[in-house]
Amino acid sequence: MNTLTDRYLAATLRSVPAPRRDEIATELRASIGDMIDDRTSGGADVTTAEREVLTELGNPDLLAARYADRRLQLLGPTYYLIWWRLMKLLLSLIPAIVGTIVTIVEVAEGKGFGAIGPGIVAAMQTGVQIAFWLTLTFVLIDRFQPTADLPDWTVDQLPDVPAHRDISLPETVASVVMLLVTIAYLPLQHYRSWVRDTDGDNIPVLEPALWSFWLPALIVVLAASVVFEIVKYRVGRWTWPLYGTKALLNLAFSVPVVWLALSDRLLNPALGERLSWLADADNRNTLGATIAVGVAVIMVWDLIDTALKTRRQTA
Repeated sequence: MNTLTDRYLAATLRSVPAPRRDEIATELRASIGDMIDDRTSGGADVTTAEREVLTELGNPDLLAARYADRRLQLLGPTYYLIWWRLMKLLLSLIPAIVGTIVTIVEVAEGKGFGAIGPGIVAAMQTGVQIAFWLTLTFVLIDRFQPTADLPDWTVDQLPDVPAHRDISLPETVASVVMLLVTIAYLPLQHYRSWVRDTDGDNIPVLEPALWSFWLPALIVVLAASVVFEIVKYRVGRWTWPLYGTKALLNLAFSVPVVWLALSDRLLNPALGERLSWLADADNRNTLGATIAVGVAVIMVWDLIDTALKTRRQTA
């Protein structure tokens, strides 16, 4: 049953040390039960008594901080939780977007695989700037406006208790199958693609010279992604370390593909012998840019979507 008490306990326990969760859950549930019994013995309705008790206990994040002996000292308690939620939201999205944009620009300028470095540096600098200016803003607000007419916490803000794993088995299976199909396609297209020459022989879609390094490297990244999906399922929920690993794997795959597409090194030049429109350099450049933009958009969208999931599951 997903009662208000269950939701309150779940919201409190997510922020306390894991070794103490069972102890705190037992203690807090008993305290809430006793307080409800005191009110109902005086004639109060059970539902009303439960809401009153939980409202009296207050914001579960503040209660969890007391149980964990975690002092909210950077800012006063009035603004601390607002600052912390906003910090996590901005840091989960903005640095990744900035780093991705810088990397794409560097790749477009011909920096190649070395474009990853400037992208990572840009993301880190953006994160530092966000942390500094956001914190400074809240410190000034807390200094000159120590009290604020903020809405009071209510039990209606309690999230529902998760009824299932945050990462499902079907989702994991679908991701693993897609990765394995991609891994299988890379060597398969070299021997059996949908393009044939005038003699009926196979024409690989991807540049055969890429087998000297790039295609094996991409297969290694994809294989690592398969392992990552299995580990993620075993963990059962998104965490920030998992998000960081996901971002690195996305960059390790997407940046080389974007660079190869923009530098006209991804597709096999022999395709122009059968697909006449690819023989034109402008058409090849347009196709390469389309592939690069498509890969970049998918990567950024995946990072944003994953960041939102991580924030929800770790909030």
